[in-house]
Amino acid sequence: MDRLQSLEVFIAVAEAESFAAGARHLGLSAPSVTRGVNALETRLGARLFTRTTRRVRLTEVGRVYLEDARHILTQLQAADDAAAGAALNPVGELRVTCPHEFGRLHVTPILADFLDSYPDLTADVVMLDRVVNMIEEGFDIAVRIGPLPSSGLTAVKVGQVRRMVCASPEYLNAYGAPEKPADLTGHRIVAAGAVSPMIDWRFGRDSSLPVRIRPRLRLSSVAAAIAVARTGWGLTRVLSYQIGDDLLDGTLQPVLVEYEPDPLPIHLVHVEGRRAPAKVRSFIDFARTRLRMLATPD
Repeated sequence: MDRLQSLEVFIAVAEAESFAAGARHLGLSAPSVTRGVNALETRLGARLFTRTTRRVRLTEVGRVYLEDARHILTQLQAADDAAAGAALNPVGELRVTCPHEFGRLHVTPILADFLDSYPDLTADVVMLDRVVNMIEEGFDIAVRIGPLPSSGLTAVKVGQVRRMVCASPEYLNAYGAPEKPADLTGHRIVAAGAVSPMIDWRFGRDSSLPVRIRPRLRLSSVAAAIAVARTGWGLTRVLSYQIGDDLLDGTLQPVLVEYEPDPLPIHLVHVEGRRAPAKVRSFIDFARTRLRMLATPD
């Protein structure tokens, strides 16, 4: 008899003031209940009951132990209920990590609507342009753009994005559009991210066509590079979701479309597979349709 069952036996006998009645309540034999109580008293080194031929009564130690035992079982049941509730209902805090611009443009609005639908949830979103260790850093969901390495994580594909070179109509009218990737060497280039003075932009369906670029302007912010491109100062290279509205209203126009590399997949990644809690499953179900509409280019 394990310790948890010993507590249940002890409580049943104490409440019934009878070994036989306690055994009937638990569906056990009277001898097994007696042995369980005897073993519990031996382990504690204290007598919990006084026995007479007619009744079993708690000792002073037994009365105190009964309150503690009831409290322990109540707390355990509460823990079980909470775990079961978290598995079935979206509760608690959802921790999400995602790239900065994707998070700003897409994840944050979706999460705000998601929280409106589930009032027992809170969310913590950490926007990082690096791959995090989800287990070590305690994230429930990660948005990953690009090919996924082999891992024990579960991934749900929600779309894809293109790597595209773009410029404003004003720039293209003034300087012309490059007709092939090699033509970029004669254009003003605005590069985003942590880049060196010389960078390689790869083109072609399998990214097999590299072009060495010397940017005239290097910026650590993608949003800043896009803003400069909007002014007509030069060409920049971004992911399609980052300029979705610009493409729709014509503020920016893509060039070298026929030379674009294969699209990059977007995945929602989580740790627990089929046993993922309801908050994770619910967010993936909630987000996947909207992310597919927002992030998948025509």
